[in-house]
Amino acid sequence: MASPPWAGAASHEQYFVLLTGANSGVGLGIGQRIIDEFLASRPLSSHLILIPTTRSASKSRDTILSLRAHLKKTSKSSKQLRARAGPDYDPQSAISRVHVLSVQVDLCDPRSIYSVAKQLVHGKVSDPTGVIDDVRIPRIDVALFNAGIGGWSGLDWLCLAKQFVTEGIVQSCTFPAFKMAAVPRSELDTKKLLGSSSKSDPKNQPPKLAEVFCANVFGHYILAHELLPLLSRSEPSEPLGRVVWTSSVDATHEHLNFEDFQARSDKPPYESSKRITDIMCLTADLPSVQKVSTPYFSSPATADKPIKPRFYLSHPGVVCTPLFPLNWFLFYAYCLVMYLARWLGSPWHVVGSYAGAGATSWLALADQETLDSLHAERVKWGSAVTRMGHVAPKKTEVSGWGWEGKVENRETLKRDDAQGILRKERGRKWNAGDTTEDLLVEFEEEGRNCWSRLEKLREAWETALGEPEGAVANGHSA
Repeated sequence: MASPPWAGAASHEQYFVLLTGANSGVGLGIGQRIIDEFLASRPLSSHLILIPTTRSASKSRDTILSLRAHLKKTSKSSKQLRARAGPDYDPQSAISRVHVLSVQVDLCDPRSIYSVAKQLVHGKVSDPTGVIDDVRIPRIDVALFNAGIGGWSGLDWLCLAKQFVTEGIVQSCTFPAFKMAAVPRSELDTKKLLGSSSKSDPKNQPPKLAEVFCANVFGHYILAHELLPLLSRSEPSEPLGRVVWTSSVDATHEHLNFEDFQARSDKPPYESSKRITDIMCLTADLPSVQKVSTPYFSSPATADKPIKPRFYLSHPGVVCTPLFPLNWFLFYAYCLVMYLARWLGSPWHVVGSYAGAGATSWLALADQETLDSLHAERVKWGSAVTRMGHVAPKKTEVSGWGWEGKVENRETLKRDDAQGILRKERGRKWNAGDTTEDLLVEFEEEGRNCWSRLEKLREAWETALGEPEGAVANGHSA
């Protein structure tokens, strides 16, 4: 079998990126932006191996063709690429440095998640278009967890009118209280998910999974754990593996009820799942939380790779995507209002998917020294935009945590040295309060609670499916 087209490059000049939910919306925008910024910033001898995931081979094929079309357009039109390469620039030289393959996974199906993890760790990644032969990958440099579902059914028009009158266009369009969650909430069929692993004794059944919770948080949570052999490192000299989780600008303390952790009945499931994502990511490395999270990162699969990947947190700002169910007329009206909010001073209304990919792409490609100097793992990074459309990563306030996990009040915010849209107070929620020591203690306790619940749920499903700890590392199931 022929060697992969990047085989001639040194190992440190090969960059392997896994991207979930890549076939449309923000996910496709992330894939496009990763390609553009990789070519613009990395050495001319480096190669990007981009692995988007979809739920079917046909969607994988369409996604790969779309990303290659974007690559071809960029290679021909980018003045920056021409300037870097010199007068003898050949667009094919850029095209030959980017390689797109794909795998299929359903993040609402734990069996599918375990299967794709085994494929990535022990098997081969394919190209349904036939351009690249099936190939093994040696590692994953960054996993971008973008896939998700909304779980909304429509708008509460009375609530919309009230919020627009009382809080204005910008706040209403950034932190909407008028989105209606679908009722009844969708739960996944446990028997179907277990398949042949299903036991007749109800006591052996794992807890039920709510669809939005599984798609947005728990499916990715299992996937990251099973991909530890590819994300972890053996030596400190190796670049850290990264996992970038996608959250939402609108995920606050009131959106999560620990008594209804999967948001089956009480809270809006999308916002609840994103609040869990925020808490899990930002507390992963806190000393008291590590007592609960350590088993997640220290399975037999990584016995020879003690350096765990680092979790980062991003959100796309406010993007007009089909994730929310609107007819064509309301969708275009919605987009116009989003542009109006931007012109009224909102830093979060990026509107387009490519712009919404800004923060995630930056976290994926920034050098480790830059991220470490910013303590980037302690920040929720959002895609912010100027009125003229310039996009930059911006620190985002998280209720109970603040911007960086430290006490901040109005006096400290006055000393913020950021400029323009990057100032912390730009884009704050209207009812946001000071971050206090007591709130930080509470947030850390919520972190222990989230990690404990997620770990118990993961272990229950692992047992029910007959997936012993380290099964992926050994390349088999029980």
